[in-house]
Amino acid sequence: VQEDLHKLKMENTNLKGSVEAVVISEDLRRAAERTELGLRKHTGNYLNAINGQVLPISSAGTKEVNSRESPKCSPPFLFNSTSSFLSVEGYYTYSIFQQQVETDVKIVLDPDNMENKAGLRHQNDETRLPLITKKKSAPMCSQKTVRGPTVTNPWGSPAFPHVGSPLRLLEEDTPKGTVSLTGQRLILSAAKITLQTPPAVSRAAPFHDFHRQHKKSAVGDTIYGTHSFSKGHVAPLPSSSSMGSTGKSKPAWMDPAQRLETEGQIPSQTQDLCLDWDIVVCHGTVDQKAPGFLALKQHYHLSWGSIVAFLEHTEKLLKDFSVPLATISGKKLAQVASDFELSENPTKSDVLSVIKNHSAVEKILNGPGQRCKGQGRTSVAATLIERARRCHGAGKAAAPSGRWEWASGVIGASWRSWSHVARVRNTLRESRQRHLENFHSRAKHLAANWNRIRTSRRTIIHIPSLGYSRCIREHIPDLALQQNMQMGRLCDILDANVDVIYICPLPLSEELLQYYNKLLGLQAAVRSGNPEDMGDLQDRFKILTPEAINSFPGHHMCLATQLKYSPKTIQRIQVLIQSRDAYVVGGVPHADAVADMLGVPVLGSGPHVAQLYSTKSGSKRIFASACVPTPPGESDIHSEDQMVRALSRLVVDNVEVQRWLFKVDDECGGNGTAYCDVISHLECHHWLQKEWQSHGPEGWSKSRARELALVKISQELPGLLAQHVQPVNEKRFPTWGKFLQTFLTQGGVIEAFPLSSTVTNLTVDLLIEPTGQVRIVSSGDQLHAEGPFRSSGTTVPQRSVEPALLHSLCWRIGDTCRSKGVLGYFSVDFVAFTHPHTMEQQVWATDLDLCYSDQLALTQIMLYMTDGNLDCGSSPLEAPPGSKTAKSQWIQQEGTRTPPSPSPRCAVASTQLRHSSLSGTHYSLLLQRCKARGVGFDLQEKQGTVFILYEDQKRHRLGMITIGEHLQGVLLTFARNLFIIHQEISAPNMQGETNFKMAIQDIEAILGVTAENKLKLEEEQPWEADALK
Repeated sequence: VQEDLHKLKMENTNLKGSVEAVVISEDLRRAAERTELGLRKHTGNYLNAINGQVLPISSAGTKEVNSRESPKCSPPFLFNSTSSFLSVEGYYTYSIFQQQVETDVKIVLDPDNMENKAGLRHQNDETRLPLITKKKSAPMCSQKTVRGPTVTNPWGSPAFPHVGSPLRLLEEDTPKGTVSLTGQRLILSAAKITLQTPPAVSRAAPFHDFHRQHKKSAVGDTIYGTHSFSKGHVAPLPSSSSMGSTGKSKPAWMDPAQRLETEGQIPSQTQDLCLDWDIVVCHGTVDQKAPGFLALKQHYHLSWGSIVAFLEHTEKLLKDFSVPLATISGKKLAQVASDFELSENPTKSDVLSVIKNHSAVEKILNGPGQRCKGQGRTSVAATLIERARRCHGAGKAAAPSGRWEWASGVIGASWRSWSHVARVRNTLRESRQRHLENFHSRAKHLAANWNRIRTSRRTIIHIPSLGYSRCIREHIPDLALQQNMQMGRLCDILDANVDVIYICPLPLSEELLQYYNKLLGLQAAVRSGNPEDMGDLQDRFKILTPEAINSFPGHHMCLATQLKYSPKTIQRIQVLIQSRDAYVVGGVPHADAVADMLGVPVLGSGPHVAQLYSTKSGSKRIFASACVPTPPGESDIHSEDQMVRALSRLVVDNVEVQRWLFKVDDECGGNGTAYCDVISHLECHHWLQKEWQSHGPEGWSKSRARELALVKISQELPGLLAQHVQPVNEKRFPTWGKFLQTFLTQGGVIEAFPLSSTVTNLTVDLLIEPTGQVRIVSSGDQLHAEGPFRSSGTTVPQRSVEPALLHSLCWRIGDTCRSKGVLGYFSVDFVAFTHPHTMEQQVWATDLDLCYSDQLALTQIMLYMTDGNLDCGSSPLEAPPGSKTAKSQWIQQEGTRTPPSPSPRCAVASTQLRHSSLSGTHYSLLLQRCKARGVGFDLQEKQGTVFILYEDQKRHRLGMITIGEHLQGVLLTFARNLFIIHQEISAPNMQGETNFKMAIQDIEAILGVTAENKLKLEEEQPWEADALK
């Protein structure tokens, strides 16, 4: 029937011409209208009878239909073949005019065409379709009409059906669906209907995401989940642009405010916001009729005042920043609002703490220019613009004066800084000058009263401080331990008039204090030879540790500086030396104020004298003034060109010298020494040797070949030194470049190594008394267990140089030092060797140290334990004979009744013994094991072994002195002691890190040379032969 009507309409519109045709056309039109209205009426009644309610779509409805109240639930939807949604609110009737019917059909068939909407009589009553983005619907969200005898229930009916709604039929009462009706042509093919299902199968159905224009009238219903449309309002038609964009998969960019508003327009139907009393603030306004708001008000009615006040501040903030949508948690709101008073304003962070979508809101609040989008935006923007304009104008006007003020500020700050530095410098200069004046005044007093002080009751304050410069102290491993290797200073109590205060850089345990108390108490037992005569001399010596040793762990301070910052120790020393003569014996001189704080003189050189002559270059000046033989060399080198020129001249003038030494001025212990065999690595050395031999030693200095050799060597030296120089301390100076940098920065010397393969180094300790008298207090030959340039021990007394020659050299050096202002203890290093051409012994002075040496401290222990006397003029160390020797001498000399003559003694001592396995053994256990193996000291014979213990924390170093009558026996005993200690503290599979083996090898080499020299010199020099026994 529908197709016939459609054909009839088409033929009717094609009629043209006569009046009869117009009349016939009018009759046909009326007949078609009546037929169509009848069909629509019958179709509606039939659908009402089957499905409960039929909702045909119409563009213009009558007042009766529009006034009918729609159900308070979301309108039902049905998918058509084009996958578009059509929402319906109620029943609509059609106009009886054919033109309106045709227009409605066009709108239904093509709702996007704006021309179809132009013919509507009432533009306000047009059918508005929702703006939908075409997306692939999820399987659970979409239900399509299928062909079959029955229709599935696509949408649930509202939970509370409207009272005026017609009676609905159940599914089992509807055996036929809309597809069957359409197939029977009971419903127009263009008609779009929606079936409402019975309430028995009601459930929430998810919707596709789509954008909807925000309306203030629908905010409350949209947020709080009622999902009911306002009366007489339908969704607007989608624009052509939005419909066209549905096919694009890439979403368009939106700012945070638009995104927040869009996301908040379609809440989930399954979320019950009333249970959490959530409040939605839309554009800074709270809907006070919302269920969440009313539920919150009813639950927190007692504290409602503070909640309302907090909400007002929140609304104002959101309005000021134009926040479209914010969800406030009721529970958090009540909790936070209860902590605020009515007069107190919450901060922005307090407001954000109660907002659920605080991240999106915070992004909007922090957005640039957001304050100018809210309420009062015009005045706020005007204020900001005016402020920026005034700021810019003021800054532009004040630019010149600002530059002047900045310049004056910089000049003033620089002047104040310079003035402060100048005041500090003046204060330090005055302080140092005052200390220097006090030092000289007390030194004069000490010199004037020295003869009285040295024979009267006195106190000696020993401070074994290594006062090197900071850059050197930083590279000394275990600085505190190195400063504590002179425990032999305690043996000054051998003089009955002397009390000792020893400043220890390490805290000593009670075990160590008891050990030294027993060791020093052996004085009476040593003299009598009876161990029972051991006394207690604790009142004669004090070992004090400054309390500041742990206060500056990373500053590498010397002991004297630590004592300066230890007021308790200073105060205790002042109490101990009160009303007594006292003086300080330090270590390496250092510019400190300890003696000035204590008010006592120092038996040592002044800081300026020590700084001038304690370097390698300073010692060369002393030796040159004393006219003592020194190795060929050059001093005070501070540039690379100067070094190359000096070394080239030295090589040309001393062609027979194979090895040259480089020594840094301020370094100690061989750490700043490097060596290089220059001649053997020169490309022209064969030519040089040939020319030197052809001209001879006398004619070589005037030959032209010497100048040519000087040029060639100068060209070769830079590359040769970079490849072949070997630093002694490779950990400190791994490359020649680093050594050269330190060498040129601190200055240094170049000197020749002795020509012989057999070289002996010896050290002589001297004392310049305040009265100017020079005395030799110790001498010994050096042991070199760790290389030829590092001293690891000594044999006392020295046996390498004739005592008269050595005494002469030392007296000249001491006299020169006295004239330069040197005072106190200092040591001189010599090297002795036999010249390969002349076969005569040569002695060179190589180094000068203005400090108390380790060898002197070891000599003090040796004299204390033997009750002997060291006469360095004749080089013997003599001690009273032991009980057995004395008894035999008394028997042999019974008739004469003369006292027995003193027996000679010699000792081998070292402070540098190192073994990692020592840390796993306590000192008491070590001493017991050594005693069981025969390692100990015999008080009756006054010979044996004495240990020097430094500390009991790491316990990886110790000192040892072996005393006997003959040098060979003492060396063998020393080596045997090392072997026994190594066996006692080491496991077979864990030997540990030690220098014991190198010390034993060095002693074996000495014993071989000693035996050879004994055979050679037995007839020539009897005194040396006796010394080697």
